[in-house]
Amino acid sequence: MSDIKKAGNIPTSMLAVASLLLSAPSFAEVYVAPFGGYGFGASEFNIKSSGVGNLTSGEEGELKVSESAQYGVMLGFTTADPGDIYLLYSHQSTELRTGSNFSPSPITDLDLDYLHLGGSLYFPKGDVKPYVTASVGLTSMRPSGEYANETRFSMGFGVGVAYQVAPSFSLFADARGYATFISSDSTLFCNGGDCLWSISSDIMWQGQVNLGLKLTF
Repeated sequence: MSDIKKAGNIPTSMLAVASLLLSAPSFAEVYVAPFGGYGFGASEFNIKSSGVGNLTSGEEGELKVSESAQYGVMLGFTTADPGDIYLLYSHQSTELRTGSNFSPSPITDLDLDYLHLGGSLYFPKGDVKPYVTASVGLTSMRPSGEYANETRFSMGFGVGVAYQVAPSFSLFADARGYATFISSDSTLFCNGGDCLWSISSDIMWQGQVNLGLKLTF
């Protein structure tokens, strides 16, 4: 996929998020919502190693973010439509691995963070409130060792359900997908002129399943 095609997809998704953010200008309550769950890589990079460190030069393969626990928090305010607007931070300590699911080989530790601005739209049925959500922001990938961090634009979307336990307290569960845009035929995790891999992938897909609680003020 070319950069031109990717650029055409970004405004459409940003408009979808903007419609959530602007759907109700009347603000109600501020809230904080810590959560925890599990993150899993839903896509793989096609890579060619550069021969740095213990990697074999020119070796081709696939690279994937390992599954592991993750946690985060949302800060936001509710709107009257009903919905909410939030700032989300999510952190996952994981690994980059090569090989098949049956014989994966760890390459390096990786800290993976999302910082997103998003909005949710609820469909209340009494105390049970199904919702859809979308967000845009940045993905930060920080490998171990001396190699540089990578920060790329990303989008998120998801579905979930909340249960209102009390007027200022609710529980929620959701599933989210994140698309991180990575230029094709580029290098990844460089230190000066040394790069671990060159890649031929456009988007890194990752999923999350979360449980959390929401406190309104």
